[in-house]
Amino acid sequence: MKRKKLLSIMLSLVLIIGLLAGCSTSKKDDTQGTTEGTTKEAKAEDPTAADTKKEHVNLKFFTGKIETIDVMNEIINDFNASQDRITVEQEYQKDASNIIKIKFAADQVPDIMTTYEQGFADEDKYLDLSDQSQWWSRLTPAMKDMCTDVDSGKQYRICTNMTMAGIFYNKEIFKELGLEVASNWNDFMANLETIKEKKPDVTPFFIFGNEAWHLGHLIEFIPQGYIKATYGTVEAKKAFLDNDKSKLNFGAPDGALATFAGNLLDMQAKGLINSDVLTATSDNCIQDFANGKAAMFSNGMWCLSSILEANPDMESNIGFAPYPAYMEGSKPVILSAEDSGYSISSTTKYKDEAIEFLNFLYKAENQKKYSEALKSPSAFTDVNASWASEGIVTEVNNALNSAVHIGFTNEKPAGFSGDDAGRMVQELLAGGYSAADFAKAFEEAWDAGMK
Repeated sequence: MKRKKLLSIMLSLVLIIGLLAGCSTSKKDDTQGTTEGTTKEAKAEDPTAADTKKEHVNLKFFTGKIETIDVMNEIINDFNASQDRITVEQEYQKDASNIIKIKFAADQVPDIMTTYEQGFADEDKYLDLSDQSQWWSRLTPAMKDMCTDVDSGKQYRICTNMTMAGIFYNKEIFKELGLEVASNWNDFMANLETIKEKKPDVTPFFIFGNEAWHLGHLIEFIPQGYIKATYGTVEAKKAFLDNDKSKLNFGAPDGALATFAGNLLDMQAKGLINSDVLTATSDNCIQDFANGKAAMFSNGMWCLSSILEANPDMESNIGFAPYPAYMEGSKPVILSAEDSGYSISSTTKYKDEAIEFLNFLYKAENQKKYSEALKSPSAFTDVNASWASEGIVTEVNNALNSAVHIGFTNEKPAGFSGDDAGRMVQELLAGGYSAADFAKAFEEAWDAGMK
């Protein structure tokens, strides 16, 4: 009897344990079913839910264009706010063409940059952008040609704007003194001397020599401008690339470079440029010109917004002229070239992200904003920007119609940048060279940079 009772109790316990185990399994199965169902639903709603979440990307954007810092920050902020995966950070460097060398050497290359040197293109440091048809189909053919590498026929950068550079002059001063825009160097010097004599409180020609890029531009636009005008765009590009001494003739004591240096020293000796030339900045120049204290200076359309910001009333008083001919048989020249060129590093890990940002930057509404802030016409055919007043546009068109068009010297050696050339001009103005010695030293520096 006791045995039967004990057996009955044990059977009951086994039955209870079995039931509990079944309930436990049932709950587990229900839980798994719910989880799997939720996961399947999530996958149905978001195909990427099962993928590993993509890393956040920080894109480095490097520029030497002080005039575009504010508008670029505005566009960058809009882009960063438009999505949550990419953050673009802008870095400005005054000495950008030299800082970029350091970055390349230190393997700290920015993802996107506005600096461009032919030597770096030859070393495959820029990404080939030739296949980005969404950009090129909108660009004017002339500007696409400007962005095309002569040797390879490829495009390693894309410009967003066209720009002009020449001599800005005060129309009121010219009218008051009865001066005409000079087409040759002798008449140009005569104008400067008249301004010095009749208006002793006005700087006839302002040079902001504290900034090497500005002096480097004088080299590009005047002595190298003579070479470009003499041989034509393509042949001049080839001469720079091949270091064709028969055409460049940099070191000749009677060549374009020595003549330029001699003219500059002559202007300095006669007090026709500002006495603080080696310490003067672009801000000093803009302020003096905007307030009638400087009659003329050399620069590109990129400075127009700064002039008008300093003095909005100056708008109707801004004249614009080509660089006067200064070699025998030469003609006046004017820069008519690509502006705001953007390149992507060939070693960036974030090619797709860099292109995504440039796609955003190149939207027509952003380029209208950019063009109007830069005061420079857009290179995109679908961008209608009011970049300047009718009076200034007329001045620019008159200058373009009266001179030979030249481009930037993008074919400089990687080891001798525009800033390097500018520093040599600083030494010239500091008394470090005669005109002939300057030309010889320049040729040696150019040759060394080629190596």
